[in-house]
Amino acid sequence: MQSVNRIDPAMPVGAYQTYEIRAPRDVRLKSACEQAGCAAWRHGWESVIDESTPLGRDQAAYIRGQSGRTFREQRTEAGLTVFRFESGQRCFAEHGTRPEIYLVRDGDWRGNPTGRQRQHTRPADWVDDFGEHQQSIADQQQKG
Repeated sequence: MQSVNRIDPAMPVGAYQTYEIRAPRDVRLKSACEQAGCAAWRHGWESVIDESTPLGRDQAAYIRGQSGRTFREQRTEAGLTVFRFESGQRCFAEHGTRPEIYLVRDGDWRGNPTGRQRQHTRPADWVDDFGEHQQSIADQQQKG
């Protein structure tokens, strides 16, 4: 494994703050279409069903009677049924995402001298915190 090349820090470890995003290994959570970035949810989709088969009849019956989704139905010249679903509704796939942990801790790669660490519950809060920290550094540099 290649060693990491780091510039020697100009300040003590306590003068730094580390912003980190972690994703736990082997953890997958069920998620909604919108969270998963589902193309069917975003753009809508079509399901083409062959109702001449038992499976096709069962699928069509589920879509019509139990799916709870809004659709338009039409038949093709080949006798297939096309269900057209509008965007913004849950598709039929099971989506999963990996959770992310948004951390801020004192120190840098050398350690955390205070042991202080906090976890943001929303990504937007972590981004805001990071931006405010960067701005405070810029302000301090400008003052000299």
